[in-house]
Parts: sequence; structure tokens; C-alpha cells
Amino acid sequence: MNAQHPQPHLTIITLLSLLVLGITGYAPYDRGTWLLEVLPVIIALPLLWITRRNFPLTTLLYYAICLHGFVLMLGGMYTYARVPLGFELQELFGFARNPYDRIGHFFQGFVPALIAREILLRGNFVRTRGMLNFVILSMVMFVSSFYELIEWWTALWLGQGAVEFLGTQGDPWDTQSDMFFALIGGGCALITMGRWHDRQLGKF
Repeated sequence: MNAQHPQPHLTIITLLSLLVLGITGYAPYDRGTWLLEVLPVIIALPLLWITRRNFPLTTLLYYAICLHGFVLMLGGMYTYARVPLGFELQELFGFARNPYDRIGHFFQGFVPALIAREILLRGNFVRTRGMLNFVILSMVMFVSSFYELIEWWTALWLGQGAVEFLGTQGDPWDTQSDMFFALIGGGCALITMGRWHDRQLGKF
């Protein structure tokens, strides 16, 4: 990877994302829910292009963001409670509910952890690795909790129409579980991707 020339990777993930966006948006289960779920993708792609020269990202982070986008778009297409992959996992492991929503929140921690890690390390904002990991996980929890607030505000705004977007499936502890899976995702990113990420950051 040439860290100073991200455009080939950015072009690839953009084309892939637009393809999946078109497929999932052709005939989603609920158009409004699809739009709410894919909105982060619609916002992120232009931002990645705007920042590609002054702040190009590592290849790892570009593709992690792309993968997270796929998770969001698939959840938007079916709604999280109806994603076929989730039903297969539910049957395979004997879960009480479709767990695809948990996958989404895992990535909601995994990818923001890598984003925060890249920004903090490249800006030399944190001196020790222990403090680095603490700050990253704190930021992950902020992102997760803020998203839960957005879900709450959306529910108040849409009323009954927010049921598909919330995807709680009758779980009274859904909010807490979502935040916990985001924390797990953030921790997994730090444990499994740290050295790989460091090698790519070393090329800047």
C-alpha cells in the first residue's frame, strides 16, 4: 500500500458501496427504514473523498469502513430483525431472536475504534498505549450511546413508524445490549488489528 495515494482503494470501496447501495435500495422492506440505516454510508463516502489528500486513511481502515457499510445496507434492506443471515445464525446457535442487530452494533464499535486509533496516533494526541486504549474505548462508548439517543429521538419523531428502525424485537434490555456489543467490537479491534494497523500507519 502506498499511504500517500489512497485513490485506487477509495475508488474500489466507492464502487462496491454504490453497487450494494443500489441493490439494497431497489426494493427494500421499508423505504424509510432503509434510508435511515444507509444514511451513514451516504454521508461517509463524500467525506472520504474530500479528505483523501489532506488526510488519507490506511488501507485497513478504508476496507473496514466499507465492510461496516455493507452491514448497514443489508440491515436497511431487510430491517435488522428480518435479515436472512440472522435467521440462519439464530437457528444454528439456538438464539431467542435474530442476532443480526448485534452484528451491526459489534461493527459500530469495531470500526470507530480503528478510526479513533488512526486519528489519535497520527496526531500524537496520546502518549501511552494504555491511555490510548482507554480513550479509544471511551470514544466507542460515546458513539454507541449517542446512536442510542438518535434511535430514541427517531422513535419520538416517528412514533409507531420507528419500530422497524429500532429493531428491539421485544427485548427490554436492547439498548444496554447494543452498547455492550459495541464495546466488544471496539476491544476486538484493538486486540486483533493493532499490529496490522501499526504497520500501515508506519508508512505515513
